[in-house]
Amino acid sequence: MVFDTRLLTGVGVMAAVTETGNFARAAEMLGLTPSGVSRAVARLEARVGVRLFDRNPREVSLTEEGRRFHAQVMPLLAGLDEAAAEAAGAAAVVRGRLRVSVDPWFARTVLASRLQEFLRRYPLLSVDFSTSNYREEMMAGFDVAVRFGPPDSSSLIARKLLETRVVTVAAPAYLERHGVPRSPHDLVHHEALLFRDPQTGLPFPWEFHRDAERVEVKVASRLVLDDPSVAVSACVAGQGIFQSVAVGLAPFLSAGDLVPVLPEWSEELYPLYAYHPSRHLPPAKVRAFLDYVREIAQDTGTI
Repeated sequence: MVFDTRLLTGVGVMAAVTETGNFARAAEMLGLTPSGVSRAVARLEARVGVRLFDRNPREVSLTEEGRRFHAQVMPLLAGLDEAAAEAAGAAAVVRGRLRVSVDPWFARTVLASRLQEFLRRYPLLSVDFSTSNYREEMMAGFDVAVRFGPPDSSSLIARKLLETRVVTVAAPAYLERHGVPRSPHDLVHHEALLFRDPQTGLPFPWEFHRDAERVEVKVASRLVLDDPSVAVSACVAGQGIFQSVAVGLAPFLSAGDLVPVLPEWSEELYPLYAYHPSRHLPPAKVRAFLDYVREIAQDTGTI
């Protein structure tokens, strides 16, 4: 079979347009003219038989078919970059641009303050950092993604970074007004702050684990949130009781802004996983990032 090199060229142009948001900026990145970029995209669309971009005078955006195609071909394009680097003898060098998609809570409370150290360690590396707690097409345009929760079945390689306890917390002022729960079932008489599962759109159920016991409580709530930072802020303000992963809560607990509720029932563990495309050996920059995050987890005692 004879490989159509124009297909590879078109995929590279598509990646540049997706990254920059329009043909003019992609042309500048690639050293082409805007019309040359437009023709390359048109040829690629004709080759795959679908429209990949929605176009308007100011910007272009991927169609639904384009997003799926982009998610499928970007790991292959990254694989070609890795192969070229390996052929040049640079497989072990941590360099280039690392594109990372990280859970917002972990990014804010743990990783953000340590990025300077990571970049100092690898001076030839730059990081393109994005936050999201959604998994749909989480690898589109990214080298590695980090998400809380058990891994789902996919073609991606999942690597566990840490496990953290699930804890229940409240502000001291809230407990002074409403009393301290003595058992999980007491929580039915309290106001709960619920966090929405980004995968299902439904609030996470509240479970309590102690030794071999496992209790699920149907708590009452008038407030459901999809951002744990907002939920923690509301909890600190005394809005209600919140159930969260323990990682990231240490500053609030040590300052006395939050206190544990039913700590003897906090034996449930919740994992944090990293995902990267299914390849025999991920690039050196991805391996360096994964090792660094595990190092941070060990430092904070969350594994």
